Amino acid sequence: MLYDDVARRLVHGFKHGDRTHAAPSFARWLARAGAKMLADADLIVPVPLNRWRLARRRFNQSALLAIELQKLLAPAGQRALPDALVRHRRTCSQGGLGRAGRRRNVAGACVLDQRRAEAVAGRRIVPVDDVLTTGAPAG
Repeated sequence: MLYDDVARRLVHGFKHGDRTHAAPSFARWLARAGAKMLADADLIVPVPLNRWRLARRRFNQSALLAIELQKLLAPAGQRALPDALVRHRRTCSQGGLGRAGRRRNVAGACVLDQRRAEAVAGRRIVPVDDVLTTGAPAG
């Protein structure tokens, strides 16, 4: 969806207001918007949160989206791998940062969990995050 004021309220309710029941609806929108990319994918990998943000929120909204996408795409065989990446460096909130600031903020923050190296080797991976503005986490 276009990230306007209404979308912002919905996404922030999902991320910060424990409205996890919205994950299936958001996943359906993601599946439609990214149909071609997802059709060519082997794995759906969510962007991880740092452990303190995860503890405060109690869930990773990107992981919930990835799991819901897997349910929608199960007949085609794509699967979610929520623990493929680990965030080994804390980052500040991306809100209020421009394109260059977002890239600097997340550069090198996430790395492949070596326990998952074999599972991702040679696979086509679609990263999943809750909001796409600049694409910095995927870059």
